[in-house]
Amino acid sequence: MEATIATDSTGTSWSGGNNNPLGASYGKMMMWFFILSDALTFSGFLGAYGLMRFKFIDSWPIADEVFTHFPFLHGVHAPMYYVALMTFILIFSSVTMVLAVDAGHQMKKGKVTFYMLLTIIGGLIFLGSQAWEWKNFIGGSYGAVQLNDGKIVQFVDASGHQIELEKFAVSSHSERTQLTRDKGVWFMSESSLPPFSVEEVIAGFKANPDISIRLEKIDPVTKTKTIVPRAEAMTYLNETKAVVKGANLQVNEYGKPLFADFFFFITGFHGFHVFSGVIINIIIFFNVIIGTYERRGHYEMVEKVGLYWHFVDLVWVFVFTFFYLV
Repeated sequence: MEATIATDSTGTSWSGGNNNPLGASYGKMMMWFFILSDALTFSGFLGAYGLMRFKFIDSWPIADEVFTHFPFLHGVHAPMYYVALMTFILIFSSVTMVLAVDAGHQMKKGKVTFYMLLTIIGGLIFLGSQAWEWKNFIGGSYGAVQLNDGKIVQFVDASGHQIELEKFAVSSHSERTQLTRDKGVWFMSESSLPPFSVEEVIAGFKANPDISIRLEKIDPVTKTKTIVPRAEAMTYLNETKAVVKGANLQVNEYGKPLFADFFFFITGFHGFHVFSGVIINIIIFFNVIIGTYERRGHYEMVEKVGLYWHFVDLVWVFVFTFFYLV
């Protein structure tokens, strides 16, 4: 007895006795399976982030104090504005993808090409924006010092606003060469040097009586970090181990290193998905131009990549909500 192979309207073959299970072709069903498994992965990451944030809720970095940059507006305090703009651009690219899929159903090649191009541009802008956010996060904004117990101490002026180390640290004009592989033994190296030494920061603090410090601990009443009175500040600064500028996987000038670890991993993992989506969209885009789907008589490939793109956009809404807003 020969097996019966059922073929749907798009030419996709199904093996078995039920044609078009759930009313979807084989390709779309497999895309839904992939999306479901990927959603579980992101759920695990966001769940782990939520657990750690709840554990350190009284000392977790405040997003409004971390993501304050906006392109071409150096020195302007714009908390979350650019992240919100990135989110809008990605959501708008999802709208253009919907329009491309709809145009495909109507077999309008020109409109599919136009809306796919807009979707690709939106994805590229988002990727560039995310790279820019990473650059600012890694480079740092103000600088801080790390105590012997690993806690981060930041500096504030008389009004309670955080200030940069450059505004008060006393430079001794002494130069120190960064250890690189060509200068070390057994390929030893070290991370980039901070702009000032511990001694220069403490000397600058002593010379500026209007400056105080604030700790990682968040005041539950004001929802801001705890500012230590000037008279008690030296008690903490005497325990200073290192000057911190920016964030990496070991130290973070904004507070808990775990915050930076989750930021790099979750946004990086999502960024990889966006990058993959852009590459796939470009491939589909050129296939639309050369008429591949016109000859097939359907634009199902556009619809399948559209499912993936909508999923990537939806995941970012959750990342934006839980990582940046909450």
